[in-house]
Amino acid sequence: MHSRVAQCERLSQLTEGEHLMLARFRKSMDEKDQGFTLIELLVVMIIIGILAAIAIPVFLNQRKSAVDSALKSDLNTVAQAMELYAVDNQAYPSTVAVSGTTVTLSGAAGSPSQTTNISTGNTVSLGTATVTGSYCVIATRVADQSPGTQTAWVFNSAKGGLQAKGTTSCGPATATP
Repeated sequence: MHSRVAQCERLSQLTEGEHLMLARFRKSMDEKDQGFTLIELLVVMIIIGILAAIAIPVFLNQRKSAVDSALKSDLNTVAQAMELYAVDNQAYPSTVAVSGTTVTLSGAAGSPSQTTNISTGNTVSLGTATVTGSYCVIATRVADQSPGTQTAWVFNSAKGGLQAKGTTSCGPATATP
């Protein structure tokens, strides 16, 4: 209470010039305390919209690249399992069965099977090898999963492994002299 009385006494001792200065200061503070203008808000909204328009396509392409990487990785995993099967059984497997994320490679009756795992949402199938003593594996995305940049990736042992983007079938192998 005492400090309030001291303030009142001090205000009564102010000169007319000091009163005008305080009034101007108070008026400018009141005018600046109105918030953002509509133009300022619109500019911020436009900037956010531009940034979103740039970021969303980049994000979607990264997802497709991740799907492609998973498909290629699964192809290499299955190809390694095929080679291991061939070392153990002196022939490549004749069937590839996929159950969920488990891939089972099997061949002639009586020969043991080889199993490996692939990513969720991917599937692999055995393509028709065009060269004796080779194999071809095709990896695709399950229909209800998010797609990659292409429908299938191909691993062809007769053509040197993982095939170039755009190759979707085993096709004829190029002959080497």
